[in-house]
Amino acid sequence: MLTRLKVSGFKNLVDVDVWFGPFTCIAGANGVGKSNLFDAITFLRLLSTKPLLDAALSVRDESAQNGDVRSLFFQMGNTHARVMKFEAWMITPKEGVDDLRQKVNASNTLLKYELHLGYRGEQADEGPLEIHLERLTHITSGDAPGMIRFKHDASEWRSGIIVSKRRSREKNGFIETGDRTIRVHQDQKQGIPREYLATTLPRTVLSSVNAKEAPTVVVARNEMASWRFLQFEPTALRSPDPFRADKTVGPNGSHLASTLHSLDRSTNGNGHAKPSAKETVARRVTELVQDVRDVWVDEDPTREQFTLMARLSDGTPHAARSLSDGTLRFLALAIIEQTPQTGGLYCLEEPENGIHPERIPAMLRLLRDIAVDPEEPPSDTDNPLRQVVINTHAPQVVAQVDDDSLIVANNRSSTLSAEQARSLSINPEQVGKPTHLASFSALKGTWRTLAIKGESGLMPETSRGGLLAYLNPVPIEAASSEESPKRRTRVIDREDIKQLLLWPSSK
Repeated sequence: MLTRLKVSGFKNLVDVDVWFGPFTCIAGANGVGKSNLFDAITFLRLLSTKPLLDAALSVRDESAQNGDVRSLFFQMGNTHARVMKFEAWMITPKEGVDDLRQKVNASNTLLKYELHLGYRGEQADEGPLEIHLERLTHITSGDAPGMIRFKHDASEWRSGIIVSKRRSREKNGFIETGDRTIRVHQDQKQGIPREYLATTLPRTVLSSVNAKEAPTVVVARNEMASWRFLQFEPTALRSPDPFRADKTVGPNGSHLASTLHSLDRSTNGNGHAKPSAKETVARRVTELVQDVRDVWVDEDPTREQFTLMARLSDGTPHAARSLSDGTLRFLALAIIEQTPQTGGLYCLEEPENGIHPERIPAMLRLLRDIAVDPEEPPSDTDNPLRQVVINTHAPQVVAQVDDDSLIVANNRSSTLSAEQARSLSINPEQVGKPTHLASFSALKGTWRTLAIKGESGLMPETSRGGLLAYLNPVPIEAASSEESPKRRTRVIDREDIKQLLLWPSSK
């Protein structure tokens, strides 16, 4: 679970500091930086499993087309920064598995991961990217309240997730950077640290450590690898699955049928069948599409494939290929909600797409139910450590989310300071020149802006004027007198509609 992310030098993110809760909604107009924040999370996930260059070219960006990773660095005019910096505070599971499926236990579950990457040029033999700093440190249980600031049950929820065996007096982190070297310390005090020369590393140390020397690092790597960007594709949502397909929903919405089939065959600890997953999924889908009455998986032993089916109110069965995109998106999320073994972070852009405005509250309820409930004890089966972050520019979504869950994104005009230029290794000639940077703020009086013990809030306060754009109706232009009198009458110009408007259009 990602509780805080600081980013500087990545695309238009400079000195960005965002705090996350179990469910977070980021609202903002197109092009302000909402997607760039998602891309930063995705980049960290990719760096936990892939080489530096492969991770950079896998980020959703034009760099994947032309092979120029400079497009990931902050740019002013024709000048790019040469350094990007990330800091991620996370809550990890207590245990995990390594690459050989061997169980490992974390000595600490509250961790901070720092990574600084530099650009050394496309012609460099070692690759265009190099690691300037990599560090993984622990946060003690005594410091947990400062890290977990969203509302939660401290006695049961927080105590149920925290493991803190490494004490504050132990200065060495699990991964630390020295004089151009990166050292990995074992979880226990004994053992000589393993050292790597930072400038020659083709990938992060976190991505290559084995479970024997540093099990906590392996658990942290697994946590970051579980940060998923959901981008549902109609073809994947509609496709049947072979019997041997994965039993979890893919980021593109694949494997709905095989996952639901697996859920329906699972049992509880007593060996008795759990309440039917397909019945629960069908009930959730009915909240969105009232015409759906039943959901099940058809097994074809001849073709050895599963097909997701739904029955409508008239009794007609339909395969997934015949269902609407909106229904399939909701089905995918409902199946994910019923799959507790898939923890981690889910990022989803504009979940309202394909959904009728009247059904948006049902969509938001489902997304909140996927996320962990911080007021209930954590459980791998009933309350898994999952997190949901969405972004949107839809007023219907902003009006419905909890005020504690909302972050507002804006594109602000700013100037680069001398300190920022030095930190990002950007041409000092750019100091003082105007630029546009992403900014993120929260509502006054919510946990992100609330001052505690004399400290300032965690994030800036959102101006009420900026929020009104989401709460007022869409501005309507007055009809032009120069238009042809034969033009079609707009809906907003109908007299019977005008009587219903709170703010009628001006003449």
